[in-house]
Amino acid sequence: MILRFAQWIQLTDFFTYIRGSSYTYPVILSLHMTAIALFGGMILMTDLRMLGWAMTRRPVSHVMDQLRVPKRWGLLLAATCGILMLGSKAEEYYYNAFFRAKLVLLALVVVHALVFRRSVYDKAAEFDLAGRVPGRAKLAAAISLVLWISIACMGRGIGYIEMPPGLQARLWLF
Repeated sequence: MILRFAQWIQLTDFFTYIRGSSYTYPVILSLHMTAIALFGGMILMTDLRMLGWAMTRRPVSHVMDQLRVPKRWGLLLAATCGILMLGSKAEEYYYNAFFRAKLVLLALVVVHALVFRRSVYDKAAEFDLAGRVPGRAKLAAAISLVLWISIACMGRGIGYIEMPPGLQARLWLF
């Protein structure tokens, strides 16, 4: 059922155009990578600050507050470009173990956000008042780093998995 949906979605006119264009897919990929670099850099800065490994003279709440909106825009751009790339090569990604692992890791990021949002990320000002970052916040930052680094590694791995025999020829016929 998922495979049939993947085949259908990539054969729509919109995603066929993206996949077949000499410029559109590379531009989308470039925007995706740029958004990941910016978004990832902001995640890295936030997590390193919470761990006490960088920007220790800046209050945790200032770092988090100043990066919150740009992080959201970066995530939105990365996700939008990722969805466009997925739709244009959905059947290929269906068979890709790195892509599947990336989806699992993205689901774990959502769980991470749900678990730590109220107890850590919404309480940064309290850390500043207390003068220290509690262990729970450091744990959240460490888990965040591991998850996002793993997602980046899986994303890079997507391009290095061979498609099943015969699929390559079928994809470019449409």
